[in-house]
Formats: sequence, structure tokens, C-alpha cells
Amino acid sequence: MSYILYGSRGSGSAAVEVGLRVCGLQYRQIRASTWEPDSAIDELGRINPMRQVPTLVLPDGTVMSESAAILIYLGLLVPHSKLLPDSASAKAQAIRGLVFIAANCYSAIGINDYPERWTTASTKPALEKVRQGARRQLHRNWEIFADTFRADPYLSGDAPGALDFLATVVTRWAGTRAHLAQSRPGFMDVMRRVDAHESAAPVFREHWDA
Repeated sequence: MSYILYGSRGSGSAAVEVGLRVCGLQYRQIRASTWEPDSAIDELGRINPMRQVPTLVLPDGTVMSESAAILIYLGLLVPHSKLLPDSASAKAQAIRGLVFIAANCYSAIGINDYPERWTTASTKPALEKVRQGARRQLHRNWEIFADTFRADPYLSGDAPGALDFLATVVTRWAGTRAHLAQSRPGFMDVMRRVDAHESAAPVFREHWDA
């Protein structure tokens, strides 16, 4: 039996696709997203009321959501995939980094994209202030990430792993890469190496044509 991945082009499902391929697990994709009304969004809503992508259905029917949680699960399920490092200390830092991205970067992108959900104001100027504040904090959070999680040559060690894959996807949004190219150019070099790595490049080309 295969896994079922609900996702969409250019979304966070790209990181999970890379993880599934690195693990050698068979999966079937179903296109679903809140911004594509012709997608399987209602079907997704029946198994995940938050309608989040990615959502992964395991072969036994268990439903998983949250990119970081899914990648941690896959890394623990298939240790030889090296999605998570072998050593206890390195694994702890990788898990810390994955949750950091989920809590501090992914969440800020949600505010940037949907500011109306986070304020009672309804005017365009007010919503734009919320968006600008979220983007400023997002970029600051990525600077802290870049200073905290060092790469040698990748965030996961000798080869890219779950932390690298999630970071390279989430940095693609809300002007993050342009900002980091100026403020943390060394970190952006790491992201470009991951983009081009044989384990990730085919998936990223499917999602972003690059």
C-alpha cells in the first residue's frame, strides 16, 4: 500500500515529496489547496478540518499534517534515509530546527498571506501594516535561524536532510530569499546547494520550474 499526499504545486508539500522519495516510499499525490477551488479541497477537509497542505495519509489510514512533523516521522521510520542525522545530538538539533521553522517562519507566512485573519481591522492600509509587520518578523526569524543552525556543508551534515529540505522550501516565500541574500549570503549559498542537489532538484523543478 502507498502513502497519499495532499498538496499543490509551489506549496509546502514539496518538502514532504522530497522526504518520501529519499525514503524510497511509494506515494500517490492528490492536488488540493485552499487557493484552488477546482482541487480536492473538500475531500481534504473531510480528513483534515484545517485543510492544510501537505497532509499525508499513511498506508494504515492514519492522517498526518504539519510538514515538520511529517518529516520527523519519515526520518524516524526510515533511519537509513538520513533525513535525520544518526548522532543523538545532531538529531536533536535537526528536530529543533524543523520545529523552529514551523513555529516561527511558517506561522509568520500565514499572517503575511492572510492578514485579515489576524486583525479586526478591514481597511487595506491596516491589513498592509499587519502584512509588513509579519514579513519583518519573518525575515528576522530567518536571520536567527541562519545564525543558530550552521551548515557543514549542509544543515544536516555531509548530505542534505529533512531540515535542509524544509528550509529550502519555506525560504522561497514572502521575499525571504532576497532578504537573506543581502543579510546572510552564506546561508543562501547553502539553500542554493540544496536546490541543486540530486535528491531535491527533480521535485523542486516540478514545483517551481527551477
